Formats: sequence, C-alpha cells, structure tokens
Amino acid sequence: MRRRAVAVASVLAASLIAIVSVAVGAGISGPDAGGPAAQGAAAESVATDAASAPTPSPTSMPTDVAPSENPTTSATPSASPTATPDSTTTPAPVGTALAALETLQIKGRAPKTGYDREGDFGNAWKDVDHNGCDTRNDVLARDLTEIATSGPCKVMTGILVSPYTGTTIDFVRGQGTSALVQIDHLVALSNAWQTGAQQLTQAQREALANDPLNLLAVDGHSNMQKGDGDAATWLPAQKSIRCSYVARQVSVKSVYGLWVTQAEHDAIERILDTCPTQKAYPATADLLPKV
Repeated sequence: MRRRAVAVASVLAASLIAIVSVAVGAGISGPDAGGPAAQGAAAESVATDAASAPTPSPTSMPTDVAPSENPTTSATPSASPTATPDSTTTPAPVGTALAALETLQIKGRAPKTGYDREGDFGNAWKDVDHNGCDTRNDVLARDLTEIATSGPCKVMTGILVSPYTGTTIDFVRGQGTSALVQIDHLVALSNAWQTGAQQLTQAQREALANDPLNLLAVDGHSNMQKGDGDAATWLPAQKSIRCSYVARQVSVKSVYGLWVTQAEHDAIERILDTCPTQKAYPATADLLPKV
C-alpha cells in the first residue's frame, strides 16, 4: 500500500516537472512578468522614451508664389527711329543768302601748295571800277564818315565805327596810324585759293581781290585776328553784323564760283537761320570779270 502511494507521488511529481518545462519553453513567465501591471509599466516606459526624444525642428517648406495678375516682362529696347529727310521742307526764298548758300558746292579745302598772294591776286590796290581811284581809297571813302581827302581820291582822315567790334577809330593817314584801319577781305584770299580760285583766270582772281563786295574797312586788330579764317573758325565779335557778314561771304563765293567746306557751310547756315530774310548781295559791277 505504501509502495503504491510512493509510486503515485512520483508520477505526480514527474507530471508537475513536465508541465513547468512546457510552460517555460512556451515563454510563459510568472505573474509579475506577464500581468497587466507589467504591461502598463512597459507602455509607460515606451511613452516616456518617446516624449524625451528630441523633436526635430520643422523644415520650412518653400512657399509657392502665386503668379502675378500683371506679370512684368523685360522691355526689349527697340531701335531708335531713323530720321528721314523732311520732303516738305520749304526752300529758302529766292534772293536770300540762304537760297544762295544752297547753290554752293560743298567740298574739302584744296592744298595751299603754290599760293602766292601777289603773284596770284595781283599787287594791291587796283582801280577795278575805273573811276580813277584805287580800291582801298574807294572803300575808305565808302565806310568812313567825316572824311577829308587829298585830291579826288586819297582819304587823309575820317571816322570809322568798326563793324566787327562797334569801336570808334579816328583814322589819320600816316606811318604808324594808317594800320589802325585796315581793309578786310571777307573771303580771305588764302581761303579763296583753297576753295576754287586756283581754277580762275588771273583777271578773275585780281577782280576778286579788289571787288568792293569782298572788302570792308575794319579795325586793324580784328583783321589781324581773323587772318584767313572762314565762318567756321572766326566771326565778328559784334553779333549784330554776323548775318550781313556771312551773307556777303556767300555772295562773293557765288559770284566767283567758289565752294564751301562742310564746317563752313554749317556755320553760315546756323547764322542765317536766325535771319532767314537776309538778302544776298548782288555783284558789284558788270565790268568785273565773272566766272
């Protein structure tokens, strides 16, 4: 009986051991490991870890720019309009210096090679109008006032209001005083030589040098200052004379078939534009040889 009880106890013990082994093999722990309390603690631990982890800074996302209702486009530069000649330009009135200027040829200056003032234009002064008086005395008698003469021609004294400066000069013929009043060639002979006078005959050049149309009594200082300058390089200081001054230059060049340079033409035109009714000057006399 006793042996039977021992055997039963042994079987029960073995069974209990087997059950425990199976449970361990299946991963079943004791009450502390797998119960609700343990699971809650685990969840709390995970939540705590997640809360304590650093939160990454939010990354700024590019903002889509809404298209403008009136988009601005780059302006493409357009070519400047080309000025076209005004076909309706009114020609200068006949008889004016502007009209005469339009007839002059525009060319560059010819070389000054071979220029000889006395050889090419004759000795000063001649009696081109055959009145018995040389041209210098004719011009002094024309341009001075209160003149006194010796004989029918020679001007001894007089008063000149210089057209180039407006200054008054008491003219007295004599060494050291006569030079205070000089006779200016409005178209300088050197300029004439380089703008067509080389092609003139000797008689035509001498007429040009003595033509009263091309001569003017002026103060000596202005005449020396001008030299052989044209309208592009020299003009009278007194502006009120400039229109008639360039008009006479144009008239001389027209009568003798001389040309103007582009710079000279433009300078004359600028002046005559301020006095468009300025008349051209006629040839001095029919006796002068013309081109």
